[in-house]
Amino acid sequence: MPSSIHAILMLICCLVPLTGQAQDLLSPVPDRPRASDFALADIDGQVHRLSDYHGRPLLLNFWATWCPPCRAEMPSLQRAHEQLEPEGIGVMAINVGEDPGAIAAFLEFSRISLPLPMDRDTRVAQRYPVVGLPTTFVIGPNGRIQLSAAGELQWDDPAILDQIRALKAR
Repeated sequence: MPSSIHAILMLICCLVPLTGQAQDLLSPVPDRPRASDFALADIDGQVHRLSDYHGRPLLLNFWATWCPPCRAEMPSLQRAHEQLEPEGIGVMAINVGEDPGAIAAFLEFSRISLPLPMDRDTRVAQRYPVVGLPTTFVIGPNGRIQLSAAGELQWDDPAILDQIRALKAR
């Protein structure tokens, strides 16, 4: 990642406040813009595309291994993935600006199996309104960004999961 972008994201990562109330965590996105499609490979070479989720909701997280709140929320993202995937709702965490070695080292000490595609040149993150890391968007079945959150969350919180599930019914 270019050093200036890396420095800005690191600063914002550390400044994003944590919120304690689940009902305040996922904010509606004004105008519900269309989510930008992408094709990104994970460390095993498997390509993940936004278009693979057309017709179903997707929780799309942007993260990095150097970001403490990103690492802290990853287990709850995994638990959300385990609950939502059987219901037809996707969960994906795009790593921003790192090489496969950093992700492999992170995975060596974690039990994460949700899709972790790599945005090594940050082009995908730049097409989304990412305000720091972690930033997460919930994309509806229609391919539009419906909800967003900045900062660390407990993604398996029942109130958050219900808010995401509600998009499936629309």
